Amino acid sequence: MNTPQALSPQDALAALMVAVSVSDENIRTAELVKITNILGNLPIFADYDEANLTRISSTVFDLLEQEDGLDALFGLVRDALPERLFETAYALACDVAASDGLIAQPELRFLEEIRYELDIDRLHAAAIERGARARHMTL
Repeated sequence: MNTPQALSPQDALAALMVAVSVSDENIRTAELVKITNILGNLPIFADYDEANLTRISSTVFDLLEQEDGLDALFGLVRDALPERLFETAYALACDVAASDGLIAQPELRFLEEIRYELDIDRLHAAAIERGARARHMTL
């Protein structure tokens, strides 16, 4: 496989959303809809071409098939994102994980890895997680 190209900040955010969706080896429709809605509605993606999602998804899938692919993915994400967007990245990943109403153990482990790799403070992470849970509650 070729070495992945550098990511834009928006690509990096999209890559983490795709990665959290695939982390339980079951990409659910609700997760895909959430990613599409995020790309289409959040200001950070205002000038982002949603067609890039296919390329980013392929990159994520290719990386996750490699032995050290997760480390490579996090390296690309850290290189692409300014530190001020690390919490944004974590919040988007939490929203995707919570979107189907079920956060499986692999997704929880992946979110934990994101917290570690992006050095998200535990208190801030708890607040972000609580917000995601509140936004995705059902009756």
